[in-house]
Amino acid sequence: MSREPLRLLAATSNRGKLVELRSLLSDLPIEVLSLAEVLPGAPPVVEDGATFLDNALLKVRAGALRSAMVTLAEDSGLEVDALDGRPGVRSARFAREGATDAENNEALLAALADVADDRRRARFRCVMVLLDPRSEAQPIVTEGRCEGWIGRQPRGAGGFGYDPLFVVEGYGRTMAELGEAEKNLVSHRGKAAREMRASLEALVARR
Repeated sequence: MSREPLRLLAATSNRGKLVELRSLLSDLPIEVLSLAEVLPGAPPVVEDGATFLDNALLKVRAGALRSAMVTLAEDSGLEVDALDGRPGVRSARFAREGATDAENNEALLAALADVADDRRRARFRCVMVLLDPRSEAQPIVTEGRCEGWIGRQPRGAGGFGYDPLFVVEGYGRTMAELGEAEKNLVSHRGKAAREMRASLEALVARR
């Protein structure tokens, strides 16, 4: 008789990230559940950490404590060399608190308006953390990066966030122009998820 899938809380309220996580883990016997499904009405975690790891730990610990479920959290963002690593941990609110993707993209283009093409290097970073509240083990941490540069206008209809502006190194296309399989292969989130795979498989095997 086959086992029930592992129920995994994805500690994010970002629909785009949830869709990507479900796609990345779709071949494992894991049911990825959202915060809205598991903890409806729970207050959002204040992401006031100085690093992606700080914020990912805040989210994974809050999710695991409130749900008593195996929890996966991640914090990710865009680092632009010409902006000294900004927007970084403030990627989702670069334009303002509660900004839309379009507003953040406009703010980024404005900040880079006078920056030459050869100085527009950037990268996406994702720090992913897995925590099993039933275990005394420390949280498991992985990281993925995707190098590229910032274009001068949005291109592509896929993805979310800064994807329409981020030209992927070696592809010459923005992240928003890549298909789902291509994006999962090269993206920072895809790389972090693949690094996490062995730990997830071990959790499934121990059930």
